[in-house]
Amino acid sequence: MISQTLREARKYEEVSEKLIEPEMRPEFHLSPRVGWMNDPNGFSFYNGEYHLFYQYHPYDCHWGSMHWGHAVSKDLLHWTYLPAALAPDAPCDRGGCFSGSALTLPDGRQLLMYTGVIRKPQQNGELCELQTQCLAVGDGVDYEKYEGNPVLDERDLPEGASRFDFRDPKLWQAKDGTYRCVAGNCRTDGSGQILLFESEDAFHWRFKKVLLANDGRFGRMWECPDCFPLDGKQVILTSPKDMLAQGFEYPNGDGTLCLIGSYDEETDSFTEESNQSVDYGIDFYAPQTFLTPDGRRVMIGWMQNWSTCGQHRPTEEQRWFGQMSIPRELSIRNGRLYQKPIRELERMRRNEVRYDNVIVEGTVQLDGITGRKVDLEVEAEPEDAQRVYRKFAVRFARNERYQTSVSFRPYECVLKLDRKFSGSRKAILHQRRSKVPAPDGRIKLRLILDRFSVEIFVNDVEQVMSATIYTEQCADGIAFFADGRVRMNVVKYDLV
Repeated sequence: MISQTLREARKYEEVSEKLIEPEMRPEFHLSPRVGWMNDPNGFSFYNGEYHLFYQYHPYDCHWGSMHWGHAVSKDLLHWTYLPAALAPDAPCDRGGCFSGSALTLPDGRQLLMYTGVIRKPQQNGELCELQTQCLAVGDGVDYEKYEGNPVLDERDLPEGASRFDFRDPKLWQAKDGTYRCVAGNCRTDGSGQILLFESEDAFHWRFKKVLLANDGRFGRMWECPDCFPLDGKQVILTSPKDMLAQGFEYPNGDGTLCLIGSYDEETDSFTEESNQSVDYGIDFYAPQTFLTPDGRRVMIGWMQNWSTCGQHRPTEEQRWFGQMSIPRELSIRNGRLYQKPIRELERMRRNEVRYDNVIVEGTVQLDGITGRKVDLEVEAEPEDAQRVYRKFAVRFARNERYQTSVSFRPYECVLKLDRKFSGSRKAILHQRRSKVPAPDGRIKLRLILDRFSVEIFVNDVEQVMSATIYTEQCADGIAFFADGRVRMNVVKYDLV
């Protein structure tokens, strides 16, 4: 039975999406059907299609009452909108249906697990958001909320765990057929932790243990945890709030954290071996992964930053805000997480333009190297190995007024993404830097541009830097700059 709240949301999005011209959206990055988008939810494969749900406020381009938007795809790049899947219409979630995940039940139904929020007055009179975990079951389009909701609440939390910061469940099925779930939580002292729960049937859950505690190392609250095996290791992803900068590895504010280690399935214990940022750019948060039918671990993230999303946006006439990253295939190499664009992207490549052994000194533009929907591969090295250049840059989304750039200074081994001239009228976050150990000046960059964004894959995908850009679409120039002399190979494909 579809509630009136959900029916109204579905009618509104069906009518309002017609006011958005296709060319005013990203071409192959998922954006909301209408209104606001944040975290990816329920990333999964079901009934022969990839499903992606997302945090959704259809009625405004600003954060608001959380629904679940819904889209499906055959290739993870071209998406078809389905009706909104969840709305805040039940006693356990009237304050919003927040982030969660999905899996397929043995009987063929799709199970959604999400955070339900209700606002309750406390003894001091303050109105606080109580967070619980809830279920809905459906057929890939319509979902019925479980009559036993919430399936996890404050009674299931360990001592010292906050009932107000308890959210973002990520489900999986263990090898023995039972189910596991991790959720983000805060201790009452404000420090983040990841809680592990278990179930025999995916409907009746119990607390297992604190899987991992922050202990003040990486920010405070840990949001959107994910836990999975990869290339003989165990990986935990999470998005900490209120991080302190740690050199080039972790910036201030809301970040993305990858922990790599080992996992003892007998005791459900994780042992950390290394840690790193997931994305070194400006806009990337709340990543979620799933295992494709052909065995790839694929990740997608919200391509935004909580510190800037209130100011850096397209015009209000566009009627949408927020987009997902390109899906990325994950692997572990040399104890680090590597990410490469989903291989299906290569099927979209058209109109190859290639230049080899171009000498760059000052600013160079090349015929045929333009565009805002392109896949651009650049290899740069000093023309003379004994005289390493001082700076090399690729400048894109460019005309006489605007540009965004990525630049490398080999003497400092610093790569910088800079969008301060992209057309923003606000003093928001415009730059990020990362450490790239290449003092000899040899560097490879792959830039994926899609109208309102750039994702830069560095040195055979050992790092990624992501950013949204809302420069007017007529600014489609691409130029190369060198302080010194650089030998460059470049190949560009239009993405169609």
